[in-house]
Amino acid sequence: MKFSLINKNILVGVTLALSASLVSCKDFLDINETPNSPLAVPPTTLLPTGLAGSAFANANELNRFTSAIMSVTAGVLGSPATYDIYNTNGADFGNQWRFEIYGGALVNYNELIKAAELEGSPAYIGIAKIMKAYTYSIATDVWGDVPYSEALQGDANTQPALDSQRDIYLGNEAEGIQSLFDLVKEGLADLELESATKPGTDDLVYGGNMDYWKRAGNTLLLKLAMQISRVEPNVAKQVISDVIEGGSYIVSNEQNLAVKFGGQVGSQNPIHTYTNVSSFRNDQMISTRFRTLLQDMKDPRDTLFITRPTGEFVTIDNGFRGTAPAAANRSKFGTFVTGGDGSAPVRLLTNWQRAFILAEAAIRLGTAGDAQALYEEGIRASMAAAGVTTANIDAYFTANPTVVTLAGTDEEKIAQIITQKYISMVGNGVEQWNDWRRTGYPTLAPHQNAVGIDGTRPVRAQYIDQEVARNPNFPDNIYSNVRVWWDID
Repeated sequence: MKFSLINKNILVGVTLALSASLVSCKDFLDINETPNSPLAVPPTTLLPTGLAGSAFANANELNRFTSAIMSVTAGVLGSPATYDIYNTNGADFGNQWRFEIYGGALVNYNELIKAAELEGSPAYIGIAKIMKAYTYSIATDVWGDVPYSEALQGDANTQPALDSQRDIYLGNEAEGIQSLFDLVKEGLADLELESATKPGTDDLVYGGNMDYWKRAGNTLLLKLAMQISRVEPNVAKQVISDVIEGGSYIVSNEQNLAVKFGGQVGSQNPIHTYTNVSSFRNDQMISTRFRTLLQDMKDPRDTLFITRPTGEFVTIDNGFRGTAPAAANRSKFGTFVTGGDGSAPVRLLTNWQRAFILAEAAIRLGTAGDAQALYEEGIRASMAAAGVTTANIDAYFTANPTVVTLAGTDEEKIAQIITQKYISMVGNGVEQWNDWRRTGYPTLAPHQNAVGIDGTRPVRAQYIDQEVARNPNFPDNIYSNVRVWWDID
C-alpha cells in the first residue's frame, strides 16, 4: 500500500522522534549533535517532526504514568504496575525529558523558527511559537521549575539555570524571561503577517489552515490561564475575558488541535503502539474505577472508550496484586483513543476541553458565559467526537438530568464540570492529572497497596537523575509529594 503524502510526513516525524529515544545518552541541550536538528533542514520537515514530538511528549510514557495514577488504567506489569502504587523516581521519564521534549519537539521548533525567518515565512514561525509554548507547558506542569530562558542554547550553555514555574507562566521582565502567554501571543501576531510560504500537508494538525491555528493559539491561552486560576485569578480572568471578547477560539470538533497519525507501522499513535503492538502491550489495562464511573453515569461512551474482547468489560482495581485476567480478555483503551489501527489523533486541545474551561471560568472567575450551557456543550461535543449519535445524545440528556444539570454550590458545580472533563479527556492523562492537582476533582480514592514517597498520589515528577548529576543547577531532593507552584490544594 502506498503512503499518502500526509502519512509520509507522519512517518518522518514519528521516525525521527523514535530514533531520538534510541540514540546513546548525550546532554539533552547538546543540539549541535542531536539528529533532531541537522543543518539546513527545511520548515516542511521540521514542522511535522516538531508536531509529532509534542504528541509523543503528551501521549507516550507520560500518558502511561498519568493514566495509571489518575485511575483510568491499572498496572499489571512493568512501569505501569509501579506507577499504579505511586512509585516513581528520577530514573523515570529520561527519554521524555531528553528526547521528546527538550532534545525533540523544542529543538525542532527552535530550528523551525530560524529556518522560517530565513525564508520570510511567519506562518511557520507563528505555529512554532504556539507549539513551543504548549510543549514548555508540559515540562513545567510535570516537573515544576525547569530550564526555560537559558534552555536550547547548545554548547553556549550546557548547564542552564532553572526558571521558576511562576516566571515561566507570568514572565519576569527584570530577568529577561518571557511568559508563556506572551510567547503564544507573539505566535498569533506572526500568523497575521504575509508569509512567503505556508504549511500544507506538512501540517499534521490543520493542513495549513491558518484560521484554525489562530483558534488553537487562543484556546491554548484559555488552558494556560485556567491552569494558574487558583494562584493568579486576576491574570486568568483577564486572559480568558480577552480571548472570549476576541471570539477566535476552538468552537467545533474539526478545529481540535489534534496531531494526526497513520495506520501503518511507524506512523501510528503512540498510545496504540504501547497498548496493542509493543512488547509492553500487556503492562496495563483499564481500571475498574474508570469503568464503574462510566457505568454509574450510564455513559454511552463506555464501549467507545474501552474495549470488550469477551463481550464484557474485564477490568481490575488500581493497586491490585492478584492474578490478572488473561491478556487476551483484558479491557484496554478503545477505538476513540487508538483508532483501532493506530490512526487516532493525539488530541492536545479540544472543543469539549474549551467548553469545560469556559464553564469553570464562568463560575470560578465570573467571566462571560452561561456555565450550564457550556457544560452541556462540553458533554455533547465529547460524545459526538466519540461516535455517539445525536439522537442517542439527546436521549441520554433526557434520561439523566442529574448528570447533565449543574446543581448545588459553586464548588459542587465545579466538581461536576471537572468530572465530566476528566471523562472526556480519556487518552490525555496529563491534562486529567493537571486538573486533579489544580482542583482536587474528580474525587479519587487512594489505590490499593500504595507506596511512593508517603503513600499519596504523585503531584509532580521527580527530576531526571542524569540532569541532576550533570547540571549543578538542579536540586536533588524534590520528590513526588511536593506541589508545583499553581497547585495550592
